[in-house]
Amino acid sequence: MIEAIHKTDFHFPHQENFYRGKVRDIYFFKNQLAMVATDRISAFDVVLPRAIPYKGQVLNQMAFNFLKATEDILPNWVITMPDPNVTLGKKCEPFAVEMVIRGYLAGHAWREYQAGKRVLCGETLPEGLKENDKLPHPIITPTTKAKEGHDEDISKADILAQGIVAEKDYLLLEQYTHQLFERGTAMAADQGLILVDTKYEFGRFGDQIVVIDEIHTPDSSRYFYAEGYAERQNNNQTQKQLSKEFVRQWLISEGFQGKEGQSIPIMDDAIVNSISERYIELYEKVTGQTFVKNDYKNALNRIQKNIKTFIA
Repeated sequence: MIEAIHKTDFHFPHQENFYRGKVRDIYFFKNQLAMVATDRISAFDVVLPRAIPYKGQVLNQMAFNFLKATEDILPNWVITMPDPNVTLGKKCEPFAVEMVIRGYLAGHAWREYQAGKRVLCGETLPEGLKENDKLPHPIITPTTKAKEGHDEDISKADILAQGIVAEKDYLLLEQYTHQLFERGTAMAADQGLILVDTKYEFGRFGDQIVVIDEIHTPDSSRYFYAEGYAERQNNNQTQKQLSKEFVRQWLISEGFQGKEGQSIPIMDDAIVNSISERYIELYEKVTGQTFVKNDYKNALNRIQKNIKTFIA
């Protein structure tokens, strides 16, 4: 097995802070940050014990491509991509919500619906829907951003009532979320895919609202294959999809959903390889580009050197 990048532990000149997220290691400088996409993988808000080869490169390169492709809608945090696993960007003040938008009833939304809920984050869902049905219109189902543990569903009304985001800002976040989802939907359709749901994170850089983090990647989005979608729905068949949902389903089949008292199942080499292959498949299918595997030899030294070059 390739020794994937599980974590970094660099110390740069003029570094002011460091934060290790679920899958990214972030190095903060005066006005900039270097975000390292490691190969860690999380599901149900839990970091799984084994890293997935090439996952970080997939996420970083996809996010960079999609952020560049949506700059005409609103600015983003990116300055440059100095390394296949690194993005250098502007240090922004994040809004304390994630804007999840759903065009279809899948994943978490379906599990809530199946449990009998018909109102999700203040959005009323019609009766009689099946898993993976297209919704009458895309809905925004925000979540709070948890530094640790699970993100929590929250309604627009509660966000405004609690003062988490000012109303004038939140209305702009809604507008940008719909515009980005529309663009992502069109780009997916060009590749024979359906963008099922995704999430966007926003921040403020000076007086400007900008997109931060990643967009339209397998960690933040779910895709179906468009060909055969209607037939599979009509026949009550499972949709052919590209997303991290297959990881969640494997964990569920092994009795793990991130709940208290549950143990993370053992991930053997076969599982790790299959997840890696699925990430690469998604990259190539979503972007229409051939994925070029980066050399893992001295990967940490390479990443450190490339960050130093751009922050000097």
